[in-house]
Amino acid sequence: MTDGTPGTAAAPDPAAHTELTGLERTALYKSLGNPLRRRILDYLGLHGEANSTVLARELGESSGTTSYHLRKLAEQKLIEEIPEKSGGRERWWRSLPFSHTTPDPATMTSEEYTAAEHLALLRIEVDTRLFRRAHEEYRGPRGWAQVQRTGTWMTKDDLHAFVHAYQELLARHSHPDDAVPEGARRVNLRFYAAPDAVGEWEGEPTGP
Repeated sequence: MTDGTPGTAAAPDPAAHTELTGLERTALYKSLGNPLRRRILDYLGLHGEANSTVLARELGESSGTTSYHLRKLAEQKLIEEIPEKSGGRERWWRSLPFSHTTPDPATMTSEEYTAAEHLALLRIEVDTRLFRRAHEEYRGPRGWAQVQRTGTWMTKDDLHAFVHAYQELLARHSHPDDAVPEGARRVNLRFYAAPDAVGEWEGEPTGP
């Protein structure tokens, strides 16, 4: 599973997760699964920048609370301070381009797997709402909301090449946050690939 920050033009690096230790990944999954930190990241992604006071007002929290979570997000390099706007005790923040590929669950510790599973379940809820919205807001092939489904035959190498080409295509048709053209909107995209089951046990499909 590869996740990236919307609005960035850089293609996700499939090997990005190798730069983190298991403990660092566990901390990352816990951080991304924290409801308030998710809201802070969503706000920065939508509005570009904010300080603890703005976030406290918009999210209904105290500035001390938002300031604490901002520092934690900065430690994990999910956001960074804006030097030209910060001064004294007032610190402004913006989100950073982010890409992470989840490793094979078989290589995880139990704590890391639990944190990753919790985060995955939260994302499934978000993705389900997004899927419903795409259908509700569909206005034909020329509209903003688009839904594509298909099935085909692939080897594993074919699938991996397709994923790589998808990432390159996304990068080619995306614009970085500091160069958004007029008329552009933030678009949420999801990609899933799941092969048909290859066997059955008591009438239920099993295996990848």
